[in-house]
Amino acid sequence: MPNTKSAKKSMRKSEANRKRNYVVRAKVKSVIKDFLLLTKNKKVDEAKKLLPEAYSTIDKSVKTFVLHKNNAARKKSRLAAELAKIEKPKA
Repeated sequence: MPNTKSAKKSMRKSEANRKRNYVVRAKVKSVIKDFLLLTKNKKVDEAKKLLPEAYSTIDKSVKTFVLHKNNAARKKSRLAAELAKIEKPKA
């Protein structure tokens, strides 16, 4: 347990940040999961509509320093690749 006043405040602050970050991470995960479910079921139009929302959610998490910008770029790239895979099947 913290002994000093500043350490106690730091503990309170880090707990609040942890809770806030958890909410943001959960939102990112759920949006990605929804998108991947649509691509798995070959629902191209619905996936195209959800992609900007997914990008927005991921970008917001970067803005609040929950995700690193490279991590976000990787996630967005993988979502785009999944969409491209179902959009243009191999002939």
